[in-house]
Amino acid sequence: MALSFLSRISQSFQSTSGSDDRQLLPSARATLLASVGCMLVLSLLMVASASIPFALNRGMTELHFFNRQLLYMGIGLVFAIIPYYLVPLKMLYQTTTQFVLLGITGLLLVAALFGTPINGSKRWLNLGFLNFQVAELAKLVVIIFVADFVVRRSFEVRNGWDGFLRISLVIGLLTVLLLLQPDFGSLVVIVGTVFAIFYIAGAPYKQFIALGTVVGVLAVMAVAFVQYRLTRALSFLDPFDDIQDTDYQLARSLIAFGRGQFTGVGYGESVQKLSHLPEAHTDFLLAITGEELGFVGVATILLLETLIIGSAMRISYNALKRRQMRMSYTAFGIAIIFIAQTVINAAMNMGAMPTKGLTMPFFSYGGSSMLISLIMVAILLKIHKESPEIEKSQCRYY
Repeated sequence: MALSFLSRISQSFQSTSGSDDRQLLPSARATLLASVGCMLVLSLLMVASASIPFALNRGMTELHFFNRQLLYMGIGLVFAIIPYYLVPLKMLYQTTTQFVLLGITGLLLVAALFGTPINGSKRWLNLGFLNFQVAELAKLVVIIFVADFVVRRSFEVRNGWDGFLRISLVIGLLTVLLLLQPDFGSLVVIVGTVFAIFYIAGAPYKQFIALGTVVGVLAVMAVAFVQYRLTRALSFLDPFDDIQDTDYQLARSLIAFGRGQFTGVGYGESVQKLSHLPEAHTDFLLAITGEELGFVGVATILLLETLIIGSAMRISYNALKRRQMRMSYTAFGIAIIFIAQTVINAAMNMGAMPTKGLTMPFFSYGGSSMLISLIMVAILLKIHKESPEIEKSQCRYY
C-alpha cells in the first residue's frame, strides 16, 4: 500500500526524472535547499515590515523582531548540524534512542505546565535566548517513533488492533499533556500525522473508520465544552457579525487580503499592521503579505511551501524504492507536518477555518517552529545523502 500510494504522489516527478543519478528535474536536495532559502529570506522581509509598528508601540527598536527572527534562523542552522553530521540514522531508530527522546519530551511538556502563562497558555519554556514551545519538539519525536514502530511492529499494524492500541498509550499521554497547556492545534497535527503514517504502512481501513469516528467525536466535545474554542468556531461561521469583539482578528485578516487584491498595496504600505491586526508578524503574517504583495505574494509563499513538501515526498519515495522503510516513513511524516501547518495557517488567515495558533513553516515569526523545522530539513537532507549509500543487506535497519 505504501509503495503504490507514494508512487502516485511522485509519478509526475518520475515520468521525467529517470533514475536518482540521471534526471531532468533538479534533485530533491537542490529544490529543498533553494525553496527553504527563499522562504527564509521572504520571512525576514515580511517580519520586518509587519512587526515595526508593534515593536515601536512597546518601546523596542524598529527591527527588534527582524533581529530575533534572524537569530532564530542562525540557532536553527547550528542545531541542524547535529542530526546531519553527528547523529547516525541507524542510531536514531534504535529503541533506546526512541524512548530517551520520548522521555525527554514528556518531561519538558510537564515542566512547561509550571512555566509562566503567555496569552493564557503554558506552552513555553524560557531558555533565555528563546521561549521554547515543547509541542514543536513533540511533533518531530513522534514522527521518528511512529516511523520506527510501524516497521518494527508491521504485523501488528496490518493485522488487528494491537498496533493502534500500543501507539495509543504514547499518543494518549501526549494528548493529556498538550490539552493541559492547552495546545489543541498541535495535538490535531500530531494525531493526523500518526494516522497518515499508519495509513501508508498498511493499517486496515476499518480501523481508520472506527478510530476516526472516536477522534471526531472527542474533537467535537473538546470544542463544544471549552468556551474559547466554541467562540472561535462560531465566529468563523460569520467573521463580520461581531467585528469589534470575537470576530476582530479574522475580520481584519480578511480586510487585509481584500485590500491587497492581485499585486498588493506595496511593500511596507500595510494599514492593518498599524495596530489593527494584533501581533500581525506571528500567525497572521500571511494576511499582511496578502495586503502588501497581493495574490502574487501569497501564491509565491504557497508555491515555495509546495516545493518543500514535494521535495520531502520525493526523498520519501526514493527511500521506499530501496526498501528503507523507516527513513521513508520519517520523510513522509515530516512532509505531512509541513502540509498540515501550511494548510491550517493559510486557511485560518483566509477565513476557511477557525483561527488557530499554528505557524506557517519557515515563514511565521517564532523561534521554536523555526528551530524544529530546520532540524527536520537537516534530517531530510541526511536521508537523501545516505540512502543511496546503504547496502541492500542493511536496508532493513533503516
